[in-house]
Amino acid sequence: MQLSIIIVNYNVKFLLEQCLRSVQEATADMEAEVIVVDNASEDGSVGYLQPRFPGVHFIANTNNVGFAAANNQALHTCRGQYVLLLNPDTIVSQDTLRSACRFMKQHPDAGAIGVKMIDGHGAFLPESKRSFPTPWIAFCKLFGLSRLFPDSRRFAAYSLPYLSAGGIHKVDVLSGAFMLLRGEALSRIGLLDEAFFMYGEDIDLSYRMISAGYRNYYLPLTILHYKGESTRYTDPRYLDAFYRAMLIFYRKHYPRASRLTIGLISLAISLRKSFASLFGWKRSRRRRTEREDLLLLCNEPHAVDVRDRVLRHFPNAQAIAWRNASQISDIPVGTYTDVILCHPDIPFGRMINLMDRCPKKSMTYHIIYPSTDRWISPTR
Repeated sequence: MQLSIIIVNYNVKFLLEQCLRSVQEATADMEAEVIVVDNASEDGSVGYLQPRFPGVHFIANTNNVGFAAANNQALHTCRGQYVLLLNPDTIVSQDTLRSACRFMKQHPDAGAIGVKMIDGHGAFLPESKRSFPTPWIAFCKLFGLSRLFPDSRRFAAYSLPYLSAGGIHKVDVLSGAFMLLRGEALSRIGLLDEAFFMYGEDIDLSYRMISAGYRNYYLPLTILHYKGESTRYTDPRYLDAFYRAMLIFYRKHYPRASRLTIGLISLAISLRKSFASLFGWKRSRRRRTEREDLLLLCNEPHAVDVRDRVLRHFPNAQAIAWRNASQISDIPVGTYTDVILCHPDIPFGRMINLMDRCPKKSMTYHIIYPSTDRWISPTR
């Protein structure tokens, strides 16, 4: 078995359905297995998805054991030479997995591989490649020094902005949203640390991989990740979980970090939470009221039908343009507020390529499936 793909799910059955569709396309003609661990979802995920994906192995937990423990359940049973930890809110291109596995085979020093992640606006997600959150680096990030000096190697080291998103790099930390692991290396360093319930397990795993003598590689293979870390960074619940994860990480790998350092990081998180409570809701309200001009990309035979469905989602749209999916090569940035991509008229790989080439924070990409009338959006 070449590849085992492990996905942990909690109450996102439609996002997971889309993810599994893309995985099916990407693993065609590959020796691969897919394992979904459901953490006691309340949305009927397993009952809905199991008959639709009979080739996927589902593990249904009766309670939420956390991200790390759920991954470990699958890791105990998987058979792949390589193991991919994949989030359910992702879409992979047709060639992503083959290219990543090929790179792993050609680079025996590679213990883990991460990829270029973009969000629902086509924007690059900085958590795709990171430095270890040493006390100093965490301090700079949480107190905003990395934003003030975005190109500084000293103050903006966490997200490595000085390393091109389009290049291959050896980095410290890879994202658990897409982390391809060498099975042999994982056997040496051990499974995910279950002390990390929700966040931080990817940082810990990356740290242990490098400590064991392996390299963590970032590759410019693009995937879509809807709920990137950067979109949660003003969420008080996320900041609480982040702080707890950092405490566990420091106690484990930086035991000499002073109480003053930990106190300053705690203060920074408290300030972030206060800022999020005061201003975060205004940004989300403003974003929701800006949608006016739409672009629909689908094939001609069902363009009218799909257009009617789109208008039900955007009843106040001022304009809606249509382009033949087979003929579009670029999205005119600055013209539209929303772009609707129709699958399977546009394959996942081509969708991701269009989004990657035409990123804009004020323009949102949506995916519609005419056969099921399913609508997937980062904001709806």
